Amino acid sequence: MSKKKGLSAEEKRTRMMEIFFETKDVFQLKDLEKIAPKEKGITSMSVKEVLQSLVDDSMVDCERIGTSNYYWAFPSKALHARKRKLEALESQLSEGSQKHASLQKSIEKAKIGRCETAKQIK
Repeated sequence: MSKKKGLSAEEKRTRMMEIFFETKDVFQLKDLEKIAPKEKGITSMSVKEVLQSLVDDSMVDCERIGTSNYYWAFPSKALHARKRKLEALESQLSEGSQKHASLQKSIEKAKIGRCETAKQIK
């Protein structure tokens, strides 16, 4: 008999995001606790924990309306978040490249007035 391997936390998070992206709907926790085990194989006991980790990472939005909490995530939000991250990383890269070039220039300027000396090893 082979034992069924459990899902890692990252696999659960990915599968939970698939639920939101495929349905493009708003859910309550009890709805997700019913849907996740059937469609994605996430145990109902871990749905709340996985969902909270996604909310903490701003991948899923949560809003309290009355006495209920509603959860949602749309593909367009994820796309915009990735675009903003990409732009930030590209600007950091360009700043780093400019700094590298200026440091290379300052090294070249510093070498102009100096002469190489041979070190003697005893």
